[in-house]
Amino acid sequence: MSSTAIPEGNVGNLTTEQETKLRQFWGTIFKLYDLYESKDPEIQAALKNCATQAAAPAQKSRFGLFGGGKKANAEDNNATALIEKQLGLGAADENDKFGLRKQFMEMLSKHSADSARSMIFEAVKHDHPDALALRFLRARKWEVDRGIIMMFSAMEWRTSKSKVDSDIMYNGDGGGARDEKSSDPNTKILAHDFMRQLRMGKGFLHGTDKLGRPISYVRARLHKPFDGKNESLERFIVYNIETGRMVLEAPIETACLVFDLTGFTLANLDYVPIKYIIQSFEANYPESLGVILVHNAPWVFKSVWKIIQGWLDPVVASKVNFTNGRDGADGITNHIAPERLIKELGGDLDWEYKYVEPIEGENDVMKDTTTRDRLLAERKQIGQQFEAATRKWVEKSTPETNAERTRLAKELGVNYWKLDPYIRARSMYDRNGNLRGGKKAAWYEDEKAAAALEDKAGDRSTLQSEDTFVDAGNDAAVALGSLKIDEKTPLPTTANAVAA
Repeated sequence: MSSTAIPEGNVGNLTTEQETKLRQFWGTIFKLYDLYESKDPEIQAALKNCATQAAAPAQKSRFGLFGGGKKANAEDNNATALIEKQLGLGAADENDKFGLRKQFMEMLSKHSADSARSMIFEAVKHDHPDALALRFLRARKWEVDRGIIMMFSAMEWRTSKSKVDSDIMYNGDGGGARDEKSSDPNTKILAHDFMRQLRMGKGFLHGTDKLGRPISYVRARLHKPFDGKNESLERFIVYNIETGRMVLEAPIETACLVFDLTGFTLANLDYVPIKYIIQSFEANYPESLGVILVHNAPWVFKSVWKIIQGWLDPVVASKVNFTNGRDGADGITNHIAPERLIKELGGDLDWEYKYVEPIEGENDVMKDTTTRDRLLAERKQIGQQFEAATRKWVEKSTPETNAERTRLAKELGVNYWKLDPYIRARSMYDRNGNLRGGKKAAWYEDEKAAAALEDKAGDRSTLQSEDTFVDAGNDAAVALGSLKIDEKTPLPTTANAVAA
C-alpha cells in the first residue's frame, strides 16, 4: 500500500455497510445527548443512578450489564436497564479487561449534553470527527454499542483522570521546567522526573517509515524500575502519544513504534509501564499503531515476550514485528528506508537525539485569553453546525449532507490550528521546526528546505483559509458534479465521494 492510499474503514474509503455503522454510531451519540436534555424525570433519575449501579453491580440485568458483586437496589437496576434500552446497549463484553462498561456507566452520571459534546470536540483536535469515531468502531469490530462505550470511557479518561488537554498538553515541557523550581517538594519531584525522561530521550519522535507513518522510538535500555514516580512516567507516555498525534496528516492515521532493545537487560525490565502503554493504545488510543518493531531483542527477552503477548489484544499482537540489525530478512530497513533511519540503529541518517530546552516567553500567547475564548466560541459554533448536519445525515445520507459535513470538518481543522498556540504549550518539535501548525511535518533536511520555500512563497495549500472553505462549501454542488471517479477506485458511498 502506498503512503497516500486510504485504508478501508477510514474517512474517504468506507463500504456501504461501514458508512451505515458510522451513521448508527453518531445516531447513538445523539440519543445520549437527547437523554441528557430530556425533561422526563425518570430518565434524569436513571442517569444519576447509573453511577451507583456501576459501583455496586447486581446480577445480570435482562440487557446483560454486570454480573456478580454486591446487590444494587431495584431502583439502580431499573435505572441501568432503562438507559441500556434507550441507547441500545447489548450484553456486557466478557473480554472487557479494562472495565470500560463500568467506566461508561459511571461517566453517564457526571456529565451533561454540553460537557459530552465538549469532550468529543476537544479530543478531535485537527481531525475529521468521523476519524475519531471510526477508530473506536474499528477497534470494536464495527459493533456500535461497544464502540460508544469505548469512546466515552476514553473521553472521560482524557478529561477527568489524566487531564490530557487541560494539564499535560496545556503545560507541556515548559510547565515541567517551571515546576522543577517549585517550592512544593512533590511538584518539584514529579516535574524533575518528567523532564529527566525528555532530556535523556527515553522516547522521542523522528522521521517516517516506508509507508509515511511517523516513527516513535523507545530506548528501553534507558529505563530503570523505581527510578522515578509512576505518575511522571505515565505523564511522559501520554505526552509523547499526544505529541505524536500532532504530526499525523490524513490519510496517515497510525504510527510506527520502535522498541529499541539494544543493550536491554533484565535490570531494565518493568512491567508497570508496559501495562500502561498497552492500556493506553488499546483502550484510549485505539487504532493508532500501524506497526510495532521490537528491535535487537536479546535472548533474555523471549520469556518476557511470552508474558507480554498474553496481555495484548490479538489485533495489536499481529502488528508486532521482530527486527534484528540493519539489513537482511529481518532487518529494520525492511520497514524504514536506510536514508531515513537514524544512525543509532544502523541507518544512514546522521542525526542524534538532543533535547532542546523551552525558550523563555515561547508560551506568552497563552495569556491572551480573549483571543482563545473567541476561537473556542467559534469552534463551538462550527461543532453545533457539524452536529446539525450530521443529524440530517444520520436520517439520510446524500451528497449534499456529506458535502456540508466535509466542509465543516475542514473548518474545525482550520480552527484548531488557529487555537493551538493558545491551548498547547510549545514542544521540542515546535522549536525544531518539525511541527508546522497544520502543515506537513518536516523531519529531514530536504523536507525542511522544501518547508522553508513553501513558507517563503506563502503557499497555504496545506492549510487553507476559512474563507476558502466557505467558498468551497458554496460551490459544493458544482464540485460534486465535476468529480471524476475511476471505476476501479473503491469509493462506493456518498461519504467517500465527497471526502475524495
